[in-house]
Amino acid sequence: MSPRTPSGPFGQAAARHGWVQALATVLAGLVAMGVVAALGLWAAGAADLPDNAFPRVVTATVVTAVGGALELSGDAGGFADTDAGLSVLPLSVALTGALVIARGFLRPLRHRAVAGAPELAGWTGRIAVLWLLALLGLAFAARQTFEVSLGEGVLSDLGDLFGVEPTVGFTTDVPLTVLFGLLWLAGVLVLALLVSRGAPLPGRLLRVRTSVRPAAYAMVALLIAYVVVGLVVGLVVAGTRGHPADTFAVLLLGLPNLAWLALTLGLGASWDGRVEGPFGLPVPHVLDEVLRTPDVSTLNLRTLTEHDGRWWWLLVVAAVLLLAAGFVLASRSPDRMPAWSHAVHMAVALALTVLMIGLVGRISAHYGLSVLGIGDLGDGLSGQLFLRPRLWSAVGLALLWGLVTGFLGALLARWAGRRGDRAPAEP
Repeated sequence: MSPRTPSGPFGQAAARHGWVQALATVLAGLVAMGVVAALGLWAAGAADLPDNAFPRVVTATVVTAVGGALELSGDAGGFADTDAGLSVLPLSVALTGALVIARGFLRPLRHRAVAGAPELAGWTGRIAVLWLLALLGLAFAARQTFEVSLGEGVLSDLGDLFGVEPTVGFTTDVPLTVLFGLLWLAGVLVLALLVSRGAPLPGRLLRVRTSVRPAAYAMVALLIAYVVVGLVVGLVVAGTRGHPADTFAVLLLGLPNLAWLALTLGLGASWDGRVEGPFGLPVPHVLDEVLRTPDVSTLNLRTLTEHDGRWWWLLVVAAVLLLAAGFVLASRSPDRMPAWSHAVHMAVALALTVLMIGLVGRISAHYGLSVLGIGDLGDGLSGQLFLRPRLWSAVGLALLWGLVTGFLGALLARWAGRRGDRAPAEP
């Protein structure tokens, strides 16, 4: 029987999946992302924004979560000038959408050993077309303008004198939003096929099952484990240190941003950043303390432990979870593979994972207002926040950690396998 031809009830069901299933997959992903974004923004107080702006801000959050490009603009009349910019991915929203869409994509393909390339291409194409239409709708809906208060003092007096009513707003760069949104979807679908043990592959790609899938699964499990640990810590913080609304806002919008940052810090990586003005990092507060300096600051284990020695636990957590990931990789790989091969696979996979974190975990925000050249003086009228990794040193550290934990994980998996072989059979 040709592997391109599905047979039996499961094969016939998979062959019939089409536009209705694709529409359900896309809508489920968008609804899930919208709900998470709305709850997070509501916890952050965005529901009180004027001019019924909350739905459009939620839409903009979903757009940025899938890689869309927001453009901030300002208008303060002929006597004033505004400048603003924002670049951040709300990874809690992105991760929710990715998990829901991946599940919907894989569901019609379950119970299959092999799928033909035309079938996979057709199923993927239907989802991509509907996703493209959704991206266009979101991009044109995510537009809003807000008035900016000048506060009190000299700037307020000048604003009243010259009739300055500054505004700031956002729109989306539609071509870039469509481009990055489609790339985001492609990454989700490819990763879903690589990670899921039950997902069928075309016959020519069956070797991927033994060479790529174990490493991809181990890395996704590692990232999810960090998110779960971060969620537990966040819930403890919300219940014991007050300000639960702020904590839940961060959990619902940026939990993976912080959790995966902790992974890179545990590896020994360094990030450069600075916080000034009204911007800040809600949790943990120590990040704000480290970065709120006159010059660019370095964020790593050393600078964190100078404020609180308990941050060395990031190193312990990284060692334990990476060893577990190495064990999972070896357990899902063929028995004949040598330990050094597991180590190489782990090193490459971890290096690519850290590279991805460095690219999606960057944060950049700034806002400035001046009237007749007077402004950018703080007091809530200007500010800057950025955080960026020392990327290639982080990737190098990931390679070293991957080699060590991949080798040790392979030895541990072999020891566990021998113990299982020696275990007496149950009566």
